[in-house]
Amino acid sequence: MRKKIVVLILLALILIGISILTFGKKEPVDFSAEVKPILNKHCITCHGGVKKNGGLSFLFENEAFAKAESGKPVIIRGDAEHSELVKRLISDDPELRMPYNGPKLNDDEIDILKRWIDEGAKWGEHWAYTLPKETEVPKPFSLLGLFGVKPKGVNNAIDFFVLDKLKEKKLSFSDEADKASLLRRLYLDLIGIPPSLEEIQAFEADRGKEAYSRRVDSLLSSLKYGEKWASWWLDMARYADTKGYEKDGSRSIWTYRDWVIKALNQDMPYDEFTIEQLAGDLLPDPTKDQLIATAFHRNTMNNDEGGTDSEEFRMAAVLDRLNTTYQVWLSTTFECVQCHSHTYDPFKFEEYYKSLAFFNNTRDEDTQGDHPKLRFYTSQDEKRIDSIKRWLSTTGNSSLVKSADLFLQTLEPKIHAHYSDQIVDGALYDTKWLGVRSGGSARLKGVTLDHKQQFFMNFWTAEIGGKMEIHLDKPTGPILATVDLPNTSGRQVIQSPINTTQGVHDLYLVFKNPSVAKGQPICMIEWFAFRENFPLETSLENANFQKTFLQLVNMQPESVPVMIENPKDMHRKTNVFIRGNRLSLGAEVEPTVPASLNAFPKGAKRNRLGFAQWIVSKDNPLTARTLVNRVWAQLFGRGLVEPLGDMGTQSIPPIHRELLDYLALDLMNSKKWSIKKLIREIVLSGTYKQSSSLNNSNLEKDPQNYYLARGPRFRLSAEQIRDQALSVSGLLSGKMYGPSVMPYQPDGVWMTVYSGESWVKSTGEDQYRRGVYTFLKRTSPYPSFVSFDASSREVCLVDRIRTNTPLQALATLNDPVYLEAAKHLGAIMQKEGNGNPRNSIGIGYRHAMLRDADEKKITALEGLYKKALLDFSRKPEAAAKFLDENLSKNNVKTLPSKAAYMLVANAMLNMDEFLTKS
Repeated sequence: MRKKIVVLILLALILIGISILTFGKKEPVDFSAEVKPILNKHCITCHGGVKKNGGLSFLFENEAFAKAESGKPVIIRGDAEHSELVKRLISDDPELRMPYNGPKLNDDEIDILKRWIDEGAKWGEHWAYTLPKETEVPKPFSLLGLFGVKPKGVNNAIDFFVLDKLKEKKLSFSDEADKASLLRRLYLDLIGIPPSLEEIQAFEADRGKEAYSRRVDSLLSSLKYGEKWASWWLDMARYADTKGYEKDGSRSIWTYRDWVIKALNQDMPYDEFTIEQLAGDLLPDPTKDQLIATAFHRNTMNNDEGGTDSEEFRMAAVLDRLNTTYQVWLSTTFECVQCHSHTYDPFKFEEYYKSLAFFNNTRDEDTQGDHPKLRFYTSQDEKRIDSIKRWLSTTGNSSLVKSADLFLQTLEPKIHAHYSDQIVDGALYDTKWLGVRSGGSARLKGVTLDHKQQFFMNFWTAEIGGKMEIHLDKPTGPILATVDLPNTSGRQVIQSPINTTQGVHDLYLVFKNPSVAKGQPICMIEWFAFRENFPLETSLENANFQKTFLQLVNMQPESVPVMIENPKDMHRKTNVFIRGNRLSLGAEVEPTVPASLNAFPKGAKRNRLGFAQWIVSKDNPLTARTLVNRVWAQLFGRGLVEPLGDMGTQSIPPIHRELLDYLALDLMNSKKWSIKKLIREIVLSGTYKQSSSLNNSNLEKDPQNYYLARGPRFRLSAEQIRDQALSVSGLLSGKMYGPSVMPYQPDGVWMTVYSGESWVKSTGEDQYRRGVYTFLKRTSPYPSFVSFDASSREVCLVDRIRTNTPLQALATLNDPVYLEAAKHLGAIMQKEGNGNPRNSIGIGYRHAMLRDADEKKITALEGLYKKALLDFSRKPEAAAKFLDENLSKNNVKTLPSKAAYMLVANAMLNMDEFLTKS
């Protein structure tokens, strides 16, 4: 017996020892999760990025362990006690203690830094800058699991990851939302508008196991899907119908918006979606659609104000493109690196300009004409273009065929008049167009003339008898050509042969017209172009095709701004901007990506196409994570990583990092970059299908729902609120695509300068089209959209804030769009209720909320109806005004009831449950 006791005691001691060794031993310090946040919070402000006080920086590893001004490193690996960093943190001398003039680190923070140094001060990488890791789905073991029975609330892999975190916090899944709420949520998330009552009833009656998944697949294949998700993408693309800045003139770029809708509906793989928008023009033989896609980066603002420097605003657009690209695809605050190395993340100052070099070689130059543009010819004119190309192809000169096609489609390459300099007796009018008086001259610097025998010029003049001489290298140099300047009605492109010359030369343009009064310009010029000659110069075919070519060039077809790369002879150099100032140039740089991210793809060209391929490479640690995070935020109201625009070291450490990596890898590999498949998996999860009710014990443990123990609950977007009101009232138009429309807007909102542009209310169904088609003026966005936090689209926006202000209620209670919707919903209530106010109110509530109202709400709304009916009966003229109808003997008795129903409907359209996805 005694031996048994001794054995049991020994076993107990062994188990205690193992427990102490296993559980008593602290885990090694995680640099990214524990150390880096402390350095960023307390140290980086003075020691990294902009400042390096004492010659010390904690931004990069080599800087942190280098010798400081004292001549010694402040961190001695493995020896915290003798490390100057620790000594300074615990010093009692206020002149020595760090942070200087700041609060002392708490004991836990100091302990973490000490342990980290004693463990060897290993410098880790931030998790987001390393590739997603293959993660095993954390399926808990259970006997029922062996028979395929899943835990409550678990439908797919997403739920296992969420459940794993819920157990850590002693939380559990909420029950599944009722079928009506779930279907409304699904419709709003996938196509942006609610289901009809009939669709709700059919879903509630469908008891099949696949009832829900069938609806998911149906909505993902709906054309309305692209319209809903386009609003999300257009925020990031900073899409607008005007150019921005002071003049903010209109810009015809709606074909890009339509391209986005169609690409999303087609479920274009995200890697292709990316490449076509960033570099569609650099693909082999790009299609028109691929060129339209590049308008993504022509959504940058353009400054047409007189007196502005075109190069300044060209460069502003290029900087915006770089910053937007890193923000949209990589969730980085790369714009911080324009003036200095990043304060918190591993991006060096020079790397900003190396990335800028990828974008600095495009043909757009902040011109009033928004060049270059893709021109949309009629089918008949396209046949004329094809005939020119076929004729040119017979000569075997494929480069000439491509050159002619590019010029007809985009009028590129050309030289804009604002590049003229050494102007004598003339000026750049409005800093845009060259105007020279008789006897005056101007220079075009550094024009490559190899194989150029044709000269084109876009100009206008009211004078007769003008001529322009093109001189080589100096105003009195050899004449390359003498060009007649016929009077024009509006702008016109003229063509003239020039003498064959090789090499790069300065050209001097000398203008003459003795009949023009002194001080008056001979003509105004927008652009010049020097082109190859057509073959068989003396043939009749040549003359005919040259004539057709010029006729096509002079047409003014519909067009859209696109990206076109400079030819070799127009290549731009890129220099570092010292302290971010474009007027203070540093060293020249070549296009290169940051060293802290994945390597540039082997064999890829160092241009925008190669850069786009680098972004969507499976070796890029950020792209797939960013997309998953943004899509998740659209569905749940919050990303797995916050904020959405920064996945760097200043982001909030993600709770569900393993889930993020799992979805990112699955997106790239199994789903082949399909956004629809990603959305499908998320909305099929039990996590998504949970009730969003706040009446459960999980609320106190996790009030912000970080651990996803209940379904999403947040206010709808600006476009959805308007679309939903129109939908439930039966007014919403299903018309797709085309120029942007102008629904009702109060007079005086637009204060357009320099032009006669005004808001002209659309007619017919156009005034009831979805919000994605509403005309957006950057300096004066659609008022009700602004009230609900929509973007003015001047810059890229990855995450709309959600506010709750009185202006929102004022908009939905008083905006004629919502009043008209309420009027139509009220008419439905009155018709289907057969004269019974209580029944009518219940019917209206079901139309709006897609479920029955409780007795308390019916009673409250019935009271509102009775009060409104009494008031309107006493003042029928007020009822007529509210309904926007004329008062007459024929309707004086019916208007009060009609207006009272409209008022009740208006109240319903303003309820939180109507404006919220819950």
